[in-house]
Amino acid sequence: MLKNVNATSIRNAIELGCRTMGNVFNRDDRDIPFMQSLAWPDARFEYSEYHAESHIPGRHLNALLTAEAIVGIHADEEVIQKHAAAAFYSFGGPIPLPLNRISQNGEPVGEPVRFLDHNIREGMHALYALSRYRKDQRADELMHRAIAFISEHFIPEMEWDKAALERLGLIVVQSPLSPFISGTARAIGPLTKYFRATGYAPALSLAMELAEEALKSYPPSGEFDPDLMETTHAHSITSTMSSLAQLAETLNDQNLMNRVRMFYDVGLPKLRNELGWAAENTDPEVLPAKGEVNTSGDIVETALILGSFYDPYYFEDAERIIRGHILPSQLRDISFIRNPENPEGKDALREVAERHLGAFGFPAPYGHHPRGLECISFNMDIVGGAVASLCEAYALCASYKNGIHRVNMLFDCQTEYLRVESPYTHDALSVTVEQPGPLFVRIPSWVDRSELRIIGVTWYISGDWIFVPQPVVGVPVRIEFPLTVREITLHHSTHTLRARLMGDVVQAMENEGMGKTFFEDFSQGE
Repeated sequence: MLKNVNATSIRNAIELGCRTMGNVFNRDDRDIPFMQSLAWPDARFEYSEYHAESHIPGRHLNALLTAEAIVGIHADEEVIQKHAAAAFYSFGGPIPLPLNRISQNGEPVGEPVRFLDHNIREGMHALYALSRYRKDQRADELMHRAIAFISEHFIPEMEWDKAALERLGLIVVQSPLSPFISGTARAIGPLTKYFRATGYAPALSLAMELAEEALKSYPPSGEFDPDLMETTHAHSITSTMSSLAQLAETLNDQNLMNRVRMFYDVGLPKLRNELGWAAENTDPEVLPAKGEVNTSGDIVETALILGSFYDPYYFEDAERIIRGHILPSQLRDISFIRNPENPEGKDALREVAERHLGAFGFPAPYGHHPRGLECISFNMDIVGGAVASLCEAYALCASYKNGIHRVNMLFDCQTEYLRVESPYTHDALSVTVEQPGPLFVRIPSWVDRSELRIIGVTWYISGDWIFVPQPVVGVPVRIEFPLTVREITLHHSTHTLRARLMGDVVQAMENEGMGKTFFEDFSQGE
């Protein structure tokens, strides 16, 4: 079993992930960040001719700058500038969209000419983050040009003219990551965020046009239909889902939000288990134990929006996913990674273990080494996606809106309006309001309500909330209840695993006989 597994601190996970994102630059390649990585049995970083400068900067800029804004974790300006330089480099080709270089013998060659529309989302996330958090005019100019280019060259037929792009000297990649849902549709999210940040109407218009096409893959019944998706890349399916949720929230569009909710409730369970783990590939014949934390992060982001829009059940789902899978899966024990010999001083082989610390990757529900895989990898895009999702969760652990305090998830957190001490890190749940106003605290479904103890204040049960009408400013409201121990079965299309939880924290899980596990072996307790 691995050491130093985290199931309690979102902030700590974000902070460690930000450290990782500052350590991925390739000194031998103008500080362009690495994408691919191997941690075991061999350890090294690698260039990706598909997802390097066109992909990683956007992931990391979005995460680093959001962490600074929401969590207060300082973003090293040198790190930001290196990622920004790489992002602008990827936009410097014959079209105003992110491009990548080709590679020979694993090394990048020439200038960015390889176009894969899967990367548009990440490129736009770079521009959005630089615009919102750094007021970068160059980012705004590029975003406007990118929006205009997509509107002119993609929207009319909802496909790219490969021959026309090739006449511009581009290498157009058509792969499992190029159909609509795993390609241009993914840009709905950053377009929506950019509109929120700037009010730039063409961004919203383009997001709405892409969403109309995307909904053909998310039918009103909510069913998951592989033929409609035309992709087996789970993260693309869930990132488009979360993008649609962001758009629905922005527009306050009940019909669109209902479509998202139906897919979340009906179709998504075919892709995920009860802890939010999902196989990287939806084809059950392809490495069914290999997950991807980006996918779990998308699910959390969607759940947070649905929880705010509909029902606190979705907040419970988000908290269980974070505690039971995302936080434990972060690489915090690097003792199994052996730094390679490096007589030539190559940056791809330098301090590989230490630079990986804080990464997220492709775990099984139980550990870093999924059954059927011969190696362990933590590609560097995933730490950006996971950290960005955790930032959204941190922001909604508690809220203060219309004069009402709400505690949505039971993590330690502090805002200018209230302070929460978690029952997982203290002997009880404690909430202290710093502004006057009624208080609602979500009650997890596993709590035995007959064992709730709240002393010194008037309180009521209102659905799935504890309601305190008049909490005293500066005086903690202490809420006592046991963290119930229970056993659950995790279901996936190809396997089931038994797990024991205390509250929403996993104590033990079946591990299919694999090592490098996050939890005790469930069978040892039998």
